[in-house]
Amino acid sequence: MITLYRLRFLLTSSGFNHAHKCISDGQRLNIVLHPCFASQRAVSSYSKDVKGRNAVKGHLNLKSFSTVTLNRLCWNCGSSAELFFCSSCNAIQPADYKTNYFDILNCEQTFSLDTQKLQKRYLELQRSLHPDNFGQKSLKEQEYSEEQSALVNKAYRTLQKPLSRAVYMLELQGVLLKEGADATADPAFLLEVMEINESLAETRSQDEVNAIGRSVREKLKDLTERMNSSLNKGDLLTAKGLLAQMKYFTNIEEKVKDRITEGC
Repeated sequence: MITLYRLRFLLTSSGFNHAHKCISDGQRLNIVLHPCFASQRAVSSYSKDVKGRNAVKGHLNLKSFSTVTLNRLCWNCGSSAELFFCSSCNAIQPADYKTNYFDILNCEQTFSLDTQKLQKRYLELQRSLHPDNFGQKSLKEQEYSEEQSALVNKAYRTLQKPLSRAVYMLELQGVLLKEGADATADPAFLLEVMEINESLAETRSQDEVNAIGRSVREKLKDLTERMNSSLNKGDLLTAKGLLAQMKYFTNIEEKVKDRITEGC
C-alpha cells in the first residue's frame, strides 16, 4: 500500500528537486551567500577583498574573523564604559546590539565551545543584570537592565544548541539563511528523511519510536562533528550543506520527543 508520504512524493511534478514537500512539517533552508556587511554585526578580515559587494565564495579562515568593537562612553558620567557597566560609576549601560553573541558571553568563537562554561557565564550575567536588581534605580536604568537581560538571554539561547549556533556562525561569516525550498539538496538524503518520517508516523510501538530517536541522535552527533571541522577550516559551502541536514534531523528529533511525551 502506498502511504500518504510516498504518494505525495510520487505525485510531485518536479521529482526529487521538490522532494522536500513530502517531508511532513519539515522546514527547509534556502541558503544565500552575501557579504558579511549584510548582518551589520561584524566585519571580517576579508572585507578588503569583497568590498561589501561580492558574494562570499570558497573558503574563509574562521580564526581570522574579528569583531570590531567601538569605544563606549557612559551615559551617566561620560567615562569609558564596558559592555554592561561603567567602570567608574558602575551604572548599567544600554544594550549594544552590534556586539556578537560570543563577545557578550565572553566565550571563544568556535563551534565546539564549552557549553558548561557558557552556562556559567550566562548565570553570572543574569544575576548582575536581572531587572529585579534595579527596582530602586531610575527608569532609565530599569529599561537598560531589561534590554541587557533580554539580549543575554537571546545570545545564550542561540549559542546553547548546535543548530542555532551553526546558523549564527554562518551568518557572522556572511551566509544568510532563508526559509524555503532547498532545490540543491541530495535526492537520496531527502528520500532517507522521508522514509524516517514515514516510519515514525506509522509506528505505534514505543520501542520503535525510541529506536528512531537513538538513530537520529547518532546522525546529529556525526553532523555536529563534521560541522565543527568544516567551520574550523572555513569551508562554508560544506557547512551550509551540513546545516540543512541538521535542520531536517533536528525536526525529526522534536517529533520523536512529542511522540514519547504523548506515549505514542
